[in-house]
Amino acid sequence: MAHANEAVEELTSPSIDPEEIEKFSAMADEWWDPDGKFKPLHKINPLRLNYIRDTLTRHFGLDADADQPLKGLRLLDIGCGGGLLSEPLARLGAEVVGVDAAIRNVKTAKAHAEKTGVKVDFRHGTIELLAESGEKPFDAVLNMEVVEHVSDPAQFLKTSASVVKPGGLMLVSTINRTSKAFVMAIFGAEYVLGWLPKGTHQFDKLVKPEEIEAALAPEGYEVGEPVGVSFNPLSDEWRLSGDTSVNYMTVVTAPEK
Repeated sequence: MAHANEAVEELTSPSIDPEEIEKFSAMADEWWDPDGKFKPLHKINPLRLNYIRDTLTRHFGLDADADQPLKGLRLLDIGCGGGLLSEPLARLGAEVVGVDAAIRNVKTAKAHAEKTGVKVDFRHGTIELLAESGEKPFDAVLNMEVVEHVSDPAQFLKTSASVVKPGGLMLVSTINRTSKAFVMAIFGAEYVLGWLPKGTHQFDKLVKPEEIEAALAPEGYEVGEPVGVSFNPLSDEWRLSGDTSVNYMTVVTAPEK
């Protein structure tokens, strides 16, 4: 736990919730265990990757069927954790920067990428530090399963969007703040099925799609219609759906300047 406290002491920003950093730091060694505490992310990863690939290739006019369909794109993976998304996106040809506020996550991500020979620029930091550093804007920013863990979601979303280049995209994946989400994503997934450690999500920190739009539309960003992400117990797979009452993803387009 000392590692987690170190990370909290070093990094302070509006988006950081020290308890959340400590929570994920404690599980850092399990990121790449498909049957460990991050098993739900391993299960949903193929769907997320296909969604990201299809969305980016369509927007930027690239060939989704190419060996490296994301070649030429520079992506930022915020809250990259152990690199579960960053690594496969780099394999798809993208230049990927992965940022996480927990130093143990970054060390895990770096060690795994070195072992697999995948080139990813993993950094210990926050989106605020990145934005203030004058970093070159990204073609796309991935904000996947992060916004429900920060202390100020609206400001976090604005800062994240600020590092997207004009006309670029930010993809957001999170959990809706609904009674159904409480029953299924918190009580069911954490306390009944044990898919996630108890306390992984807090209901009052979940974010509604309209709150994303309220934060970004006044800044000139176009927030797309959310798409639902639902689990099919019969096939044991996640799929896109019309039900956004629990998990959902949405695409934010930065204004042309």
